[in-house]
Amino acid sequence: MSELAHPSSARTAEVTRNTRETRITVRINLDGTGQSKLLTGIGFFDHMLDQIARHGMIDLDVHCEGDLHIDGHHTVEDVGITLGLAVAKAVGDKAGLTRYGHSYVPLDEALSRVVIDLSGRPGLHMDVKFTAGSIGAFDTQLTFEFFQGFVNHALATVHIDNLKGHNAHHQAETMFKAFGRALRMATTADPRSAGVIPSTKGSL
Repeated sequence: MSELAHPSSARTAEVTRNTRETRITVRINLDGTGQSKLLTGIGFFDHMLDQIARHGMIDLDVHCEGDLHIDGHHTVEDVGITLGLAVAKAVGDKAGLTRYGHSYVPLDEALSRVVIDLSGRPGLHMDVKFTAGSIGAFDTQLTFEFFQGFVNHALATVHIDNLKGHNAHHQAETMFKAFGRALRMATTADPRSAGVIPSTKGSL
C-alpha cells in the first residue's frame, strides 16, 4: 500500500492511495464552488459524492479503480479513507476554523441530521435504519463503511442520524447532503478567531 500526499496550498489537497484492492486519487478544494469529477464505478455512490461537493461547496475530483468484480466494499471504504486524508491535509493545523458543523436536510418524507467536530479524535456514531438493502448497485451497508473510513483518517467526530424516511434513496441522499453542509460549516474560517486553534488544548 502507498499513500502519497502531494504539496498543495492550505485549502487544497491531492492524495493518492494505492492498494491491491483499489487505486484512488482524490483532489479537493475546500474553497470551491461545488464542482465535481467523479468516477468510482458505482453510479449511486458517484451521485452521493456529488451531493457532498455541491452542498459542501467543495470542488471534488475522485478517480477510483477498484475490485468491483468482487463487490463495492473496498471501493466505497477506501474512497472514504482517501477523502478523509485529503480533508485532514487541506485543513492543516485547523487554526481559525469554525471546527464544529451541523445540518438538518429533508428530502420529501426523509430527514437526516449530521453533526461534525474536527476534533482530532476519530469517532463515528450513526443511527440509520435503511429500508432497502441496495440502491442500484450500491449496498446501503457501505454507507457506514464510507463514513467510518472518513472519520478515521480525517480525525473527526461525526454523528449521523436518519430521523425519518421510507425511501432508501431519500434516506441516503439526506445524509450525504447534510454531511456536505456540516463539513462546509466546520471548515469555514471564523473571522473572530483568525489564526487561533479552536481548542483550549492549543492543538487539534
